[in-house]
Amino acid sequence: MSTSKRITQLSVFLENRSGRISSIASVLGEAGVDIRAMSLADNSDFGILRLIVADNDGAIAALKARGFIVKRNEVVAVEIPDEAGSLAKTLDAIEGQGLNIEYLYAIIRKPGEYAVLVFRFDDVDNAIACLDAANIRMLSDADIAGG
Repeated sequence: MSTSKRITQLSVFLENRSGRISSIASVLGEAGVDIRAMSLADNSDFGILRLIVADNDGAIAALKARGFIVKRNEVVAVEIPDEAGSLAKTLDAIEGQGLNIEYLYAIIRKPGEYAVLVFRFDDVDNAIACLDAANIRMLSDADIAGG
């Protein structure tokens, strides 16, 4: 199992029109790429579909071959108990160190046991140090890809 505390996330830029997300799901399915997490942000003209997948290189190759614009980003995924107050405790540890969260999204992995928060920070190295100091468990690409 990888011990890296950085997760690779793919950002796919989309026209804001019907069927684009379905197209991406089809392309990745045909390429045998398993999607582990996704988040969509949009405005009136375009969207950004953020994906964590089991095979980054395969996903990038398949999507680019179909004309999609894809970018790799580093994010940090943390595991927290699936209980009231866990999110607040985690955010207090992060914001108490002055870290800027650009965005986040959640993945419920085992309801009633734990959830996973995926963060994009402006300073990943500082964020990792802060999370380590607060004893917050960070996940690797292998942890996420393994389901």
